[in-house]
Amino acid sequence: MSIEPHPDLSARGSFLAEVRARIDARLEEVLQAAQADAERAGPEPAAVVAALAALVRRGGKRLRPALLTAAYLAGGGPLTTQGHWPRAVTDAGAAFELLQAYFLVHDDWMDGDRERRGGPAVHAALEARHASPHLGASLAVLAGDYASGLAHAVLAEIDASPAVVVEATRLFCRMEQEVVLGQTLDLTLGDLRGTRLETGADAAAVDRMHALKTGSYTVHGPLAIGAALALAPAPVRAALGAFGAPLGVAFQLRDDLLGTFGDPSDTGKPVGSDLRTGKRTALVASAFARASAKDRARLTQVLGQGDALDPRDLAFAVELLERCGARADLEARIAALHDEAVAALAPLGADAALLVGLAGAIARRSK
Repeated sequence: MSIEPHPDLSARGSFLAEVRARIDARLEEVLQAAQADAERAGPEPAAVVAALAALVRRGGKRLRPALLTAAYLAGGGPLTTQGHWPRAVTDAGAAFELLQAYFLVHDDWMDGDRERRGGPAVHAALEARHASPHLGASLAVLAGDYASGLAHAVLAEIDASPAVVVEATRLFCRMEQEVVLGQTLDLTLGDLRGTRLETGADAAAVDRMHALKTGSYTVHGPLAIGAALALAPAPVRAALGAFGAPLGVAFQLRDDLLGTFGDPSDTGKPVGSDLRTGKRTALVASAFARASAKDRARLTQVLGQGDALDPRDLAFAVELLERCGARADLEARIAALHDEAVAALAPLGADAALLVGLAGAIARRSK
């Protein structure tokens, strides 16, 4: 059965625009209240919250709230008398954006990335304020922790029955735990500068990392919580789960491609950022499986050089990833995962139209 994308996910993107507007307005309420609390504590806590707020306000795709909202609607969630989704859905979506801010703050410091969304990473901004890398990093950890606290506070206050709040909170906490496990894999996969990726077992570890670190809170978590808020029946939840598993992997594979081939004006990060930081992505894993021993050896030396990376070495690595077929491999995998995800929605019929459109937006996105 073929499902056409909802017309509101056309070039006008009216559904995504409405989700973004509602989420941004709710986040602004939360950030202003947080800033007021921090200012009462003193100028330095206020500066930490201000650095966090600057990151959140620089936007993002808001795809997680969009997936949550689309899952709520596909699950038959009731609308308000004005025909809109309820405030609880927006609040849950805002909680996801705050949780993502927490992950981004910590991730940027761990990876040594100094830019995010076209501005300074939080640890870089706080380092500049205090002229101290250690203090900047320490305060950034606290900024991320504060974002996590805000996320849980917003989720705990959603207007829903106690049973639904408990279920949503349980799903949210489990998702957060999975991301921490995935980040642990992400950090330790790079431990031996790429040589471990020559084995199938380590390529499989990259896939496990993607499922835990990205798939859980980018796709599966929003879908599950949207369904919980809608009180969706078991068959709908099963279809959403089957949809989310491949789409979460596709999201991360697209991230891997953008981390090397993306336009910095779109991604908000430097050219070849993943190569500079030495991330063990699926793109790199594919290259190690396909490239010659000589090229693998040189690629190993390129990975993780940071700002010291010679532009000629960066150009070689980018060219190799294209020449050996790694880029084409990931594009083919993304297309297959997208098709698998969409096929899983067949039992939902026309109710899944928004989700079909979002799947396409995720698979083809440029930032």
